[in-house]
Amino acid sequence: MNYRHHYHAGNYADVFKHALLLQLVRAMQRKEKGFLYLDTHAGRGGYDLSTTTLLPDGRERAPEWPAGIGRLWAATDLPADLAGYVAAVRAFNARAGGRADELQFYPGSPWIVQAALRAQDRAALCELREDDAEALAIDFGRERRVSVQRLDGYTALKAMLPPPEKRALVLIDPPFENATEFADIRAGLREALARFPSGTYAIWYPITERTKSDRFLREVADSPFAPPAVCAELQIAADAAQVRMKGCGLLVLNPPWRIDEEFRRVLPVLAERLKQDAGGEARVSWPVPER
Repeated sequence: MNYRHHYHAGNYADVFKHALLLQLVRAMQRKEKGFLYLDTHAGRGGYDLSTTTLLPDGRERAPEWPAGIGRLWAATDLPADLAGYVAAVRAFNARAGGRADELQFYPGSPWIVQAALRAQDRAALCELREDDAEALAIDFGRERRVSVQRLDGYTALKAMLPPPEKRALVLIDPPFENATEFADIRAGLREALARFPSGTYAIWYPITERTKSDRFLREVADSPFAPPAVCAELQIAADAAQVRMKGCGLLVLNPPWRIDEEFRRVLPVLAERLKQDAGGEARVSWPVPER
């Protein structure tokens, strides 16, 4: 599984992740004090959806955005939080040179969050790949509240926490190219929470085999370092469907107050709009209940 390739941009997993990420940012901003947004695997700032990719046999690979943001782009009946997310995509599309009536450019999490920052907030974008880090540096070089680091995401958890603000929203969104990724996340969380136990940590993960993601959630919940944690999941197809990634989830440690209620306002709409068969559904749970 490789989420660097631009043909994944704007797919259902991006819609889910970015819509909920904006909710988290707004929840953090309910307090006047500023915070650090730390993106451990930032990728690129944005993607040109009109660029094509060829498969090894020379055939053109079908883009995934029509079954993702494409299903929300023209909607006029979305809940306020989802409408705000689509507005952010529209603003980036216009900024990148797209037409108002046509989706061509899709923002990554760096631009999604940067556009929502207040004067007292700041962002640190970490990316290990040289080409992506250089692209981020070009995109955000003039943004006073944004810094770009060519740095391994798990190293960033040790190097950049705790922040001077004493408040942080950390997005851990690795590409899941390695079989050890879930274990790497747990180790990174253990280190981060030891250094900065009050931070809010949002971890995106794929659902390919239900047992893998369930084991990850169980191991986080059973670990002695785990603070309260809420989990939101979106499944677009039944377990038996011939879809490799049937869903995805966002696990939030130290979640902002009542964020579970805000997730519940948008997840049923996402499930209905993005499902690929009758097995599409969404859920919110508390692997580690609030004390």
